[in-house]
Amino acid sequence: MIKAFENLEVWWVTGAQLLYGGDAVVQVDGHSKEMVEGLNNSGIIPIKVVYKGTANSSKEVEAVMKAANNDDKCVGIITWMHTFSPAKMWIKGLQDLQKPLLHFHTQYNAEIPWETMDMDFMNLNQSAHGDIEFGHICTRMRVPRKVVCGYWKDEAAQKQIAVWARVAAGVADAKNVRCLMFGMNMNNVAVTDGDRVEFEQRLGYHVDYYPVSSLMEYFKKVTDKEADELVEEYKKQYSIKIDESGEEVYWEKVKNAAKAEIALRRVLKDENATAFTTNFDDLGDADIDAPDFCGFDQIPGLASQRLMEEGYGFGAEGDWKTACLYRTLWVIQQGMPTGCSFLEDYTLNFAGDRSSCLQSHMLEVCPLIAVDKPKLEVHFLGIGIRKQQTARLVFTSKTGRGIKATVVDLGNRFRLISQEVECIEPKPMPNLPVASALWVPQPTFEIGAGAWILAGGTHHSAFSYDITEEYWEDFAEMLGIEYVKINKDTKTYEFKQQLQNNEIYYMLNKALK
Repeated sequence: MIKAFENLEVWWVTGAQLLYGGDAVVQVDGHSKEMVEGLNNSGIIPIKVVYKGTANSSKEVEAVMKAANNDDKCVGIITWMHTFSPAKMWIKGLQDLQKPLLHFHTQYNAEIPWETMDMDFMNLNQSAHGDIEFGHICTRMRVPRKVVCGYWKDEAAQKQIAVWARVAAGVADAKNVRCLMFGMNMNNVAVTDGDRVEFEQRLGYHVDYYPVSSLMEYFKKVTDKEADELVEEYKKQYSIKIDESGEEVYWEKVKNAAKAEIALRRVLKDENATAFTTNFDDLGDADIDAPDFCGFDQIPGLASQRLMEEGYGFGAEGDWKTACLYRTLWVIQQGMPTGCSFLEDYTLNFAGDRSSCLQSHMLEVCPLIAVDKPKLEVHFLGIGIRKQQTARLVFTSKTGRGIKATVVDLGNRFRLISQEVECIEPKPMPNLPVASALWVPQPTFEIGAGAWILAGGTHHSAFSYDITEEYWEDFAEMLGIEYVKINKDTKTYEFKQQLQNNEIYYMLNKALK
C-alpha cells in the first residue's frame, strides 16, 4: 500500500441469496475472500480492499451501506454478484449509500469447466446475469457508479479498480478540504469567481475568506533565526543564482520570502486548511515605505511553489476552484513519478502543426514538474501592489504527455473539463525569469484550443503528467457533475453538439433523481 493511503479502505460486498442453500453461501464466501486477497496482493491497487461478507437480504445490504457511510476509513464500495442477487433487495441500501460505488462484473473462475459443467455449477456461478440484474436497478435509480468488466486476476481490470480507488480517496479528501482565500478574487475576473455555497454542496470543498491583516499577525511573529534556518534549507535544495538584484538584495528578498512561507504554513496548520489562494493586490499595508509598514514586501510566490509541492492546493488571484482541484489532483496521484502543478495559459507560439502554448505564471509553478534542479532567483516583478524584487524558483518542465483540467461554474451547474496535451522542449528563454512548460493541445492547437474555449475553460488549470482522462471521468461521476474531455479524437462539430446536448441533459437530470 502507498503510505499516503495506508489508513484508507475500500469495502468489497458480494451479492448472493439463500435460495441455493447454506452450502452455496459458504462457497461464495470462500471465493470472495480469495479474490479480495488476490487484489490486495497484486501490488496494483493502492488502497486496501476489505471484504465485508455476503449480502443475502435487504437488511444485510442496508446495514453494510450505512456502516460504510459512517466509517471515515471507507472511501468507497465494490460490489460483485457471485450468484443471482435479486435487485430489489439492494434498493434501500443504494438509497442510503453516500460513498462512491464500483460495480465489478467478474467471475471466480476464468473458464467454463466444459467436461464437468452441471446445473449446480451454473446456479453457483451466475455473475453473467446476477451483475446485469444489479446493473439494472442502479440504472433505474440513477445511481452513479463505475462499471469494470473483466477477470479479477487480469491486470487491466485491476488497473481500472486502482484508478477508481485513487479518485475515491481524492473525493473523500475533498469533503475535508478547507481552502483559505488570503484576499478575494482579482477584480472583474469572471472565471475565477463562482458560487462557493453550491461548490461545497456539489463537490465538498469548503472555501473561507481569511483576512490578510490576520495573516500579518503571524508574519510579525516570525523570527530572523527561523527565517535563516529555512534559507539554509533553500541552499541545500536549489541552485543559487544571483543576477541583477545583487547579493545584498538577493539574500534580503530570499529571507523575507522565507518569513512569508513560515507565516503561511502556520496559518494553514492552525486553521486546518489544505488549500489557499492569494491576491497580488492584497499583501498587507499598501505603503511599503511607511515607518510602521506591516506586510509582505513581495508576492509570496516561493512559498506557494513549495507548499504546492507538499500537497497544499493553490490558486492565484483568488482562484479557489483551481486551488481545490489541485489539492485533489495531488492526493489522487500520490506515489506517481512525474508530478503535477498549477499552471496558466500565457502566450502562444504558432509553428504549423506544432503550434503550442507556453504555460507559466508570474511565479507560482510547482517544482514537482521540473526537469532539472530548480534555480532560486530574485528578479523585479512589476505586477500588483508590490512592484519589487521578488524571490522565485525558475525551471522548465519535463516533456511528454500530460493532461490539464479545470472546473467552471456555468450558473446552473459545474463543468469539469480536461484536455490531453503534449509537453515539448522549448527553445532557450534566457530572459524569462519564471518557471514554464510548453505544450501542444490535442488533437491540434486549432481544434484543442478552440474546444477548450467553447467549453468555457479557464486560463488556470491543474496539470498532471501521471493521470489520464479515466481519473477525471471517475471524479465527475462520483460527484455527479458534468464532464467533457478534449483529446486526439475530438472533432469541433461533434464537440459543439455534445455541449448543446449536455445543456438539455443537465436541465432534465435533476428531475430524474
